[in-house]
Amino acid sequence: MIRPWLALSLTLFLRTALAAGYPPDPSFDVIHYDFSLQINDDNDTLVGKASITLRMLRPVTEIPFDLLGVRADGKGMVVQEVREGQTRVPFTQRPNGIVLHSGRAAEPRQERTYLIYYKGIPADGLIYGMNKYHHRTIFSDNWPDRARNWLPCVDRPSDKASVDWRITAPDHYQVIANGVLIQDTVLGGHIRYTHWKEEVPLPTKIMAVGIADFAIDQAGLAEGVPVSAWVYPEDREKGFYDYDQAVSILPFYMDRIGPFSYKKLANVQSTTIFGGMENASCIFYAENLISGTHRFERVLAHEIAHQWFGDAVTETDYAHLWLSEGFATYLSALYMASKYGPDTLISMERSDRKDIIAFARTYVSPVVDTTSQYMRLLNANSYQKGGWVLHMLRQRVGDTAFWKGLREYYARYRGANASTRDFESVMESASGQDLNLFFRQWLLTAGHPKLRLTWTYDAASGRINLTITQLQSEPFAFPLDIAVFTPGRDAPRIMQCDIKGGSFTMTIPADTAPDRIELDPYTRLLFEQDSSRQARSSPTN
Repeated sequence: MIRPWLALSLTLFLRTALAAGYPPDPSFDVIHYDFSLQINDDNDTLVGKASITLRMLRPVTEIPFDLLGVRADGKGMVVQEVREGQTRVPFTQRPNGIVLHSGRAAEPRQERTYLIYYKGIPADGLIYGMNKYHHRTIFSDNWPDRARNWLPCVDRPSDKASVDWRITAPDHYQVIANGVLIQDTVLGGHIRYTHWKEEVPLPTKIMAVGIADFAIDQAGLAEGVPVSAWVYPEDREKGFYDYDQAVSILPFYMDRIGPFSYKKLANVQSTTIFGGMENASCIFYAENLISGTHRFERVLAHEIAHQWFGDAVTETDYAHLWLSEGFATYLSALYMASKYGPDTLISMERSDRKDIIAFARTYVSPVVDTTSQYMRLLNANSYQKGGWVLHMLRQRVGDTAFWKGLREYYARYRGANASTRDFESVMESASGQDLNLFFRQWLLTAGHPKLRLTWTYDAASGRINLTITQLQSEPFAFPLDIAVFTPGRDAPRIMQCDIKGGSFTMTIPADTAPDRIELDPYTRLLFEQDSSRQARSSPTN
């Protein structure tokens, strides 16, 4: 996901306040959803039928699903009936969900399918509105747990299921959704029926449907994967041109990480509140990104990277969001560097480091953040700092072990969920290194090193006396490159040091006083340098 860089206000986010649903229920696992939805142009009422197949894990007689009921303004969902086969199932609808009273306990591993009939006006999650050309559009916008506003479901990243979408809507619309197109038929009465089917298990946050007047372009094949563009007809030329970069981005990740998990990739112009939303196999992008200039290539690369990390491999819970957003941030930077040169990566990492430092002055939390206010996680910790952790990890273990670890991590957890500890374990195996301290200090500890550099040059002994002091409350351990720039030399001398405590001192032989001393010349360390006092002293005689 790309954060709302497009003049979206915090007020908009707060309007999507996250209503608490039911806690995770270990008694069952959803294995498949089949949603039949009726859309009309007369009003915003949604008529739905959800067929939900569960695998029972232990005997229970009550089964809860997330689904927000009708609130004071009249928006929300009303459940009309629940069936199991031909049998009516009693249920209780509450403000935050629905509880089915099955009346008989199922045996472990037994599968059950329930049909839930419901209707209402979605308060959120499925957004009815007008696009910038004043045409009616309907787009899902589920992240982080907003699917419960319009779908009966288990609305958490840890519960992944395959999904069918069966949409009945006026025939002037085209419908895009996860998976492959099974049927697209114009019925009588100017009604279109569209059926999309996704067999790969997905969390609800990346289940998606888009209903609008689209112009559609088959942009090409990326190592056999069909790539398409779905844009408003008025943006046909510019949009097709901007989105065609996806065909060349996909192979970068395929070659380095592993196979693409889905059978198509559609890039969709939409009215999402985010700059981009990584819905599996049908990415939604903010409508105003299109310019016809290829200017948002990194946004494309970011969202496409999510198809591997965030979508195919999904974090176990939102506390581990960096496994999605940090990965997409760094992998998109690596893609850009592969195309435009290593200086591009250095520039991006320096810019991201500035953002991290600025953010740390307003919000103090580790990257693995257990806040229940999920929208707050769309911050520099999850994105830029998560990306920087991967950047430093690559320096620590080397390129070969880094890419080996990513491939193994993807292969092991593809179609499933993973935590930070799971990723650490894979990287330790791939590198043969103990990475516990690395992961603990960079991901589980708030803040970053704040360093003060002081030095003097002693002309009599011909040496530089240098001290580096960590100013934050908890010292970090890290390797640090120190560059000494001396008059008359074309290149600096580089000293490689291991910083392990609050203060580090070293003596450097030197025939003359240096012009300057620079920390981290190669942009390998996430740190902040103290500038409150002059670091350099005059040469002594």
